[in-house]
Amino acid sequence: MQTLKDIAIGQNAVVKKFHGEGAVKRRIMDMGITKGVRLYVKKVAPLGDPIEVTIRGYELSIRKEDAEMIEVELVD
Repeated sequence: MQTLKDIAIGQNAVVKKFHGEGAVKRRIMDMGITKGVRLYVKKVAPLGDPIEVTIRGYELSIRKEDAEMIEVELVD
């Protein structure tokens, strides 16, 4: 299983599954991260938190803790 936290800068991925529950899962979905959506890892803060991704045409910063709950698959 590969999560968003594991994706390197400059790589594209597709969201496959969420592992969060309740309010956390809802917050992630409200940010536009839904199953099947494509994202690009733009940069990672110096200490690894947060991770900045481009998704649905906008930049989104997501905490490492939340990124661990998002299962992804690499794409070209």
